[in-house]
Formats: sequence, structure tokens, C-alpha cells
Amino acid sequence: MSRLLDQTFRDAGGRVVSALAAAFRDLDLAEEAFAEACARALERWGDAPPADPAAWLYAVARRWALDRFRRRATAAAWRPDDAPPEPTPEDHVMALDQPIPDERLRLIFVCCHPAVSPDARAALTLRTVCGLSTVEVAAAFLTPEPTLAQRLVRAKRKIAEAGVPYDVPSPDRWPERMDAVLSTLEVAYAQAHADAAGDGPHADFATGMLNLTGLLARLAPDDAEAQALAATVRYSEARRPARLAPDGAMVPLTEQNTADWSPALIAEAGRFVARSAAISHARRAVPGPRALQAAIHGAHADRATTGLTDWAAILGLYNLLLLQRDDPVIRTNRAVALAEVEGPAAALDALLCIDAPGWLPLHAARAEMFARLGWDKDAREDYDAALALGPSSAEALFLKARRDRLLPSAQRWGLRSARIRADPQGSEPFAS
Repeated sequence: MSRLLDQTFRDAGGRVVSALAAAFRDLDLAEEAFAEACARALERWGDAPPADPAAWLYAVARRWALDRFRRRATAAAWRPDDAPPEPTPEDHVMALDQPIPDERLRLIFVCCHPAVSPDARAALTLRTVCGLSTVEVAAAFLTPEPTLAQRLVRAKRKIAEAGVPYDVPSPDRWPERMDAVLSTLEVAYAQAHADAAGDGPHADFATGMLNLTGLLARLAPDDAEAQALAATVRYSEARRPARLAPDGAMVPLTEQNTADWSPALIAEAGRFVARSAAISHARRAVPGPRALQAAIHGAHADRATTGLTDWAAILGLYNLLLLQRDDPVIRTNRAVALAEVEGPAAALDALLCIDAPGWLPLHAARAEMFARLGWDKDAREDYDAALALGPSSAEALFLKARRDRLLPSAQRWGLRSARIRADPQGSEPFAS
């Protein structure tokens, strides 16, 4: 794939597929049409690409889809949509002044329809709207790829059989879909956040999720979790300028220079947090998981003004979060905070109890704790395991640098750690 086509695929692929799906009411057809347009682009662009590559792909894909419809036996049963009603304020917010209508948020709501099983809603959206590969989606949900692929097939079939309308439902129907919509945006943003250098295939998700979370927060002004997710994305993006060292290596949060953080994005995040808290307070509701995550990011952001990180408060927030969302991601992040409060031994005890084989952040966190305890052999094994899982370029440089600081020999620590790995609750506890 040429560089231009590759860039267009990443920047506009989700919008093109979403617009095609909205027009033809067929997810499979939309994906096939877009793939056909990309194939034709490879043949025809050459040294004279179109002035607007995204619009060219959309036009070619739409013509191909129309031809496909005409060749189908069911062509007579299909007709274009009726003339649209007068645009609503929501329509004006979602409108985009360019040849390809931005139907991403609309299609996200379609994929998150209650007719689709809960375990497939976010996964289908990430695959269809955001363009993640099946391998990437499976990794994001810590699910075997064949299992995930079967879920996607069943979900698309369910949408077709149930005749799910390709429209954003009225706000009173949003609660039944909102959690899946927010989960989709969370995972999509995580793909961009993991790429500190911003040179990976999903780097554009960072800007896209800033826009979409802000849009959703405006469309759902009384949804505390929508406000909280918008805050979290802004807190994270505020730190992006500080996430890369001069040598291109990732800089972990605790070592970032807060002078490089964006005060404007932090302030904007704070307003979303305040709105989320006000909604929960008015409803006498406990903060949801995304509100707690936003509070954790806010506690880290306070270091820009206080110079200190309140790790005890952060650990307390993670303890509350575990009551609502107990998964390997939260447990691993909590262990990192636990290391700052109770020491690396307590953190390593917690990490060794997490069952998420082949998950890169877990290996990296364990390696860090082993290294702090002087168990260099075990640290090296986990660093090597993390590097073998294909991290982004910036993260790979960071992991290699940490691994190379280890002593080449620490055999006795490795033997001792092997015994405790086999029985983490045994009689030979870690020493701080």
C-alpha cells in the first residue's frame, strides 16, 4: 500500500465505512466496498493521486456498492432513504463540512444496539468503525482471536436479521447503549495512548477521540460517565508533549516534566470532571468507573501545581474502582500505585496473582518490581517477554533501556523467585 493510501486509510477509513454502512444498511457491504476502492486506488493513483484521496475512495466505494446492489436478486426490495426531516441540534453538531459525511458516532450507536450481545458491542464497533484488526481487538479485550472473530460474525448477522435502524436513537434510549459506546471510545483511545511517539497505525485516534468524546459529552450533558471519559482523554492528551525523551524513548508518567503538560487541556478536563461530579451528586449516585478513572488522572495532574503525587489517594481510588471493574488492567495499575504506598514487594505479590498471560503491561510492571527488589534475572525475563510482544517503538526503547540497566547475573534471586512464583501465598514472603 502506498504511503498516501496508507495514510488515507488510517485517517478516513472509519468515516468512509461508517458513511457507506449508514447509506446501504449493510456492514459487510460497506467493508467490501471500501476494500475494493482501496484496491482500485493501488492500480490507478500512481504518480497522479486525486486532490482529495478520501473523497475519491468514498465515491468509488459508493459506486461499487450500488453496482453490487443492482446485481443482487434483492435489488428491487431496496430503495434509498426517505427525504430526511429537518435537522436537529444533534445533527448540526455531528455535521462535517466535507464530501464524506461523518457517520462514525451514528454507526457506533448502531453497533452498540441491545440486539447485539454485550460481549460483542464494543468489539464490533472497534473493528468496523475504528478499523482495528481482529488481532488488535482480541488483544484489547484479552480474548482469543478465534473467539473474537466468531463474536463479530454473529453480531453483524444479528444487526442484519433484526433490521436495526441506522440512526442515533432518541436520548431516552441512550442508557441501554451508552456503556458500550463509552467502552468503545475508551479502547479506541487506548490504542493511540499506547503509542507515545505517535507514529503507529492508530496515532490519529488521539485527535479523533478528543473530538468524539467532546461531541458525546455535548450530546449527553446529563450523563456523568460521558463527561468523565471526556475528562480522562483530555488529561491523557495534556501529557503527550512530555511522553517522549530526546532519544525517542517513552517517558513514564512519574518521570515526566510537568512543565511540558498542557494547562489548557488540564483545565478543560477539570471542567468535565466537575460536571460529572455535579450530575452524580444531584442524583445521589456513587461515581461510576469512568468518573473514578478521571479522578485518578486528576490526582496525577495535581503534580503540575503541587509538585507531589498523592499516591495514597490514588490507591484509594483504585480500591473503589476494583469494586466496579475488576479486571487485569485495573489490577495492574493498582499494583503500580501500591508499590508507591507499600513498596515493590506488596506490588509484586499483587501482580503475580493476575492471570493475563501474554499481556505486555503486566510483564512490564512485573519486571519493574523485580528490578526494584534486585531480582534482576526475573526482571530480565519479564522485560524480554514484554519486548517479544511487539510494543510501539517508543515503548520498546524504554523497555530495552530498563532491561540493559540490570546486572547480567543474579541467579540466586531467580531461583528464589521461581519458588515464590509457584506459590505466591507460600511461607517465604517478599521482603521490602
